[in-house]
Formats: sequence, C-alpha cells, structure tokens
Amino acid sequence: MKRIALFLIFLPFNLFAQDTMKTTLPYYEIADAPETYTAAGVAARMIDGLGFRYYWVSEGLREEDLIFKPSEDGRTTGETVDHIYRLSRTIYNTINSIPNIKVEEVEMSFEETRKQTLEMLYQSSLILRENPDLDSLNIIFQNGDNSTEYPFWNLINGPIADALWHCGQVVSFRRSSGNPYNSKASVFSGKVRE
Repeated sequence: MKRIALFLIFLPFNLFAQDTMKTTLPYYEIADAPETYTAAGVAARMIDGLGFRYYWVSEGLREEDLIFKPSEDGRTTGETVDHIYRLSRTIYNTINSIPNIKVEEVEMSFEETRKQTLEMLYQSSLILRENPDLDSLNIIFQNGDNSTEYPFWNLINGPIADALWHCGQVVSFRRSSGNPYNSKASVFSGKVRE
C-alpha cells in the first residue's frame, strides 16, 4: 500500500528529533497539563489530544486493517491514515510558518507514515508552548506565485478538528475489520489505565 509524504518533511525531523524519539514514539501518554491556561497552551493541548488519539488508533494496525474500507466509495483505513498525515503536515507547517506547497511525493511505509505524523504533532505542540504568538501563525497555501493565507482560527476548525474526526473513522474501521484499539488508552485522562 502506498504511503505518501513530502520529501522536504524528512529533514526537519532529523534535526529536531529528541533522543527519546529514537527508540519510542511520542504520545503513548499525554504529559501533565500546565498549571496556567494560555491560548497557545490550549491549542497545544488540542494537538496533544490528537496525537494521543492517533497513537492509539494507529497502534497495531495490520495490513488487513489498512486495506479495509466500509463501502466501495469510501477511503480505506490506510488512505484515511495518509489523510491524517497530510493534515498533520499542514498543522506542522503552520506552526513553523512554512507555506503548504505541493511538491514531488515519495512513498513511505505505514510505520514511517505513523512515525512522521506523531513527530509532526509532537513538534507542533512543543513549538506552540515555546512561541505562543498565535496572531503571527497563518495557514499559507502556495501555488506557484499565488498564495492564500488564513488565520490560526482556521487551523483549529480545519486540520486539527478534521484529523480528530478521521481518528474516529479509523477506530470504527479497525473495529469493523476485527482489530479494536486498546480500550485501556483513556482519551479523557490521556493516560493508559493499568
């Protein structure tokens, strides 16, 4: 099954990956919440919630799960995972003030797609906490010399909410293909129950 990615996305993760990411993926659990509320902190926590959900809905997907689709006209689970990857890339690009540009795509395995998605979300959350100026963050779509910008608000109701929506689809699809996700992963607490 094809996994697609922007070639340019590989470089930042080689530069930004933390030592802990070399052996484990982020979002097995969500870190404890900050003691104070800020706009950027709330946005970062929304991304953390997405990362936690994605970690667990994508954990242990088998090839038969990835090729499952609920109807002839629908996406497969694998295609839905690829879509979540692209949404996460838009989130990452926005947080890093990188325009979203169509470039030549390269093929990735499911495991690499999953890893890249989780790392993009993790880095996005960290950057938001360190640089909380949301007014300066715009979604930029660039096509040649033409550029369209949208405010940070659109990132919340657009790619972040859309990726959450699609995580729910993956939960449903994997149940339908006989491989439910780990019910000990509590989306309420962001922790894994014993």
